[in-house]
Amino acid sequence: MNWDHARVFLAVAREGQMLAAARKLGLDHATVTRRLNALEDDLGAKVFERSPAGCVLTTAGETLLGIAERVEGEMVKAQSLLGNADLRLSGTVRIGAPDGFGTYFLAARLGELAVRHPDLVIQLVPLPQTFSLSKREADIAVVLDRPRTGRLIGRKLTNYSLSLYAARSHLERHGPIVGEADLSDRLAVTYVQDLTYSTGLDYMEALTGLTARRFECASVVGQMEAVRAGAGVGILHDYAAAAYPELVPVLPHMRFERSYWLAMHADMRGLRRISEVEQFIVAGVQAERRTFVVQRAVAATAG
Repeated sequence: MNWDHARVFLAVAREGQMLAAARKLGLDHATVTRRLNALEDDLGAKVFERSPAGCVLTTAGETLLGIAERVEGEMVKAQSLLGNADLRLSGTVRIGAPDGFGTYFLAARLGELAVRHPDLVIQLVPLPQTFSLSKREADIAVVLDRPRTGRLIGRKLTNYSLSLYAARSHLERHGPIVGEADLSDRLAVTYVQDLTYSTGLDYMEALTGLTARRFECASVVGQMEAVRAGAGVGILHDYAAAAYPELVPVLPHMRFERSYWLAMHADMRGLRRISEVEQFIVAGVQAERRTFVVQRAVAATAG
């Protein structure tokens, strides 16, 4: 099997369309079509059902996909083994991360790694609701749930805590918050409810049941800015809120703890540039582990 043809096949299988695959590979549409035709001629079987809507794998294509991905994995291993002779890191590593972790932790630190390795291009991208490591949409992903599907490798990065916050300006205008009853007339700053993509985000339900009004924002950064501006109260990441002295934690019993996991495809871990970035992230988190989980005393209530 010609590897150039197989590479085109993998791109089309992952993108679902020949035009999108062509863009990803830096080829024109005609070249992609020609190589797919040549592959099917060599195999004596159709690997895609093609239509204006896209390309769907046939039964033969499904079989070929598993084989081609194993070949690709061996090529990655070969690249890693041969590349280790050169101690300079090069290439591109794409890191997918949740909005909060990417903005409030990784963005301030990854530049150091890029400076250390001038031939290495590091990309930090926000994770969409659905993404695929097997389709190489990211090389390394920080996720909220432990990876359990496919040939993914996962390791726990850290637990992190979240608390209910209000800005000092909000408390000065609307009064202190000493009990849940004080939330009834406040604006809750939360995620967009039907866009929450993980059970790790279900803590918002604890707040929306206590307030009559909501401002929903799909971005953690947007939520942070709204609460900082005094718009209302919101459940924020403690490690991020610590940078803003105008934010005050309220109702300490409304505290939540979740986890970050580091995930990558098994075939990619052997690449030196991937493992170096992985270790950099892990070491950075370990060095600041105490900032991720904040413990607060909960005042006793009269019974």
